[in-house]
Amino acid sequence: MNGPTPDPTGDPADWLPALAAGRRRCFWLDGGGGRDWSGRRSHVGWLTDDDVSLSYDAAAREVTRHAGGRAEVVGDDPFAVLEHELATGAADAQWFGYFGYAARPDLPAHPSRRDGAGLPDAVWMRPSRVLVLPGHPGAAAPPGVRPTPPDLEVPASYRAAFARVQEHLHAGNTYEVNLTHRVTARSDLTPAAAYLRLRAANPAPYAGFVQHDVPGAEAWLLSSSPERYAVVGADRTVETRPIKGTTPRGATPAEDARARAELATHPRFRAENLMVLDLLRNDLSMVCEPGSVEVPHLLQVESYAAVHQLVSTVRGRLRPEVSALAALRALFPAGSMTGAPKLRTMEVIAEVETTPRGAYAGAFGRIGADGTADLGVVIRSLTTTGDGAWRLGTGGGVTVHSEVASEHAEAGWKAARVLDALTGSRSTPPD
Repeated sequence: MNGPTPDPTGDPADWLPALAAGRRRCFWLDGGGGRDWSGRRSHVGWLTDDDVSLSYDAAAREVTRHAGGRAEVVGDDPFAVLEHELATGAADAQWFGYFGYAARPDLPAHPSRRDGAGLPDAVWMRPSRVLVLPGHPGAAAPPGVRPTPPDLEVPASYRAAFARVQEHLHAGNTYEVNLTHRVTARSDLTPAAAYLRLRAANPAPYAGFVQHDVPGAEAWLLSSSPERYAVVGADRTVETRPIKGTTPRGATPAEDARARAELATHPRFRAENLMVLDLLRNDLSMVCEPGSVEVPHLLQVESYAAVHQLVSTVRGRLRPEVSALAALRALFPAGSMTGAPKLRTMEVIAEVETTPRGAYAGAFGRIGADGTADLGVVIRSLTTTGDGAWRLGTGGGVTVHSEVASEHAEAGWKAARVLDALTGSRSTPPD
């Protein structure tokens, strides 16, 4: 299935539907919602039938290589297989795709696929051509336009998970748990049309569209994520920007200013951010030169169409023997999506969350054979396998000071703008 070649001088939003209809494997890393710190370039690419892509089934522990109409199992660890592809491929090769939350086989996480069905736990594509374009901003809804309010009733399943998390917190097994759940919505929109609505409603630095329409490994990821997972530069500097602390924007300028000021000074939000910050400093210290890890920006407030967020920046310089992909693996999954300490908290999450996270809480973006990479955290994002059912993960950090109703409400309004962009109405209850 080979569609028309896109016009490299135009706005990708104008020809994304045609590209997605004509190419089974394609992507758009969308720079339209970029900030000064993220850049505003877009990467658009597509694969021919002979180009290579990889998919991962965590339940079967199988990485499958797709090329030339053939599918071959080539390993059991997507990070290791991708490292091999980078080392043996062309020097200018670039890979685009995502690692789902269960992409590291050595960590506790529920696989997405069951009995061979469901979203792959990782998809990476090596296109024959990539267009690098200036970011074209969408027509975003103005700040202060609120999405449909979330339902106030807290489901019994969430109450039970929250209570069990509190038991672990009070026992000292963990200090903070990012407790999440999944929401499902149905839509007759094509994935490309759904993405165009999402980018208009919720522009973000790590927005993007990923399509892998391969039989047995179907995946669509639509992202409007504001959070940087990691960027690795040509100078081997690695940077991550964890988000912890989120509040809705106000309906008036005065309310908005109060919300921003409260977020900046709220003791709980600041404490949660600092806990994750320490976790990320530790993760980076494992792969960076001694003494190079620093925090150039601490507890800064960033404002988006629907929310204010509390962000810190951690930076270091990779040791000579550490590849970009090895650094990405060491950081995975993002500490903001687990809590601290990471391994024990992931065990708690695997116990209390009844449905797999899928691509949510993973990372997506670009990895180059030249040693550079740029990935965002998969949040404020929709996924589907092409059956008309869209899944969204949402949640937040839980500590001993958290209250069940407020935490559930926070998860609801984080999801509301994304879901309203897709459906314009309320979704089904959480799983």
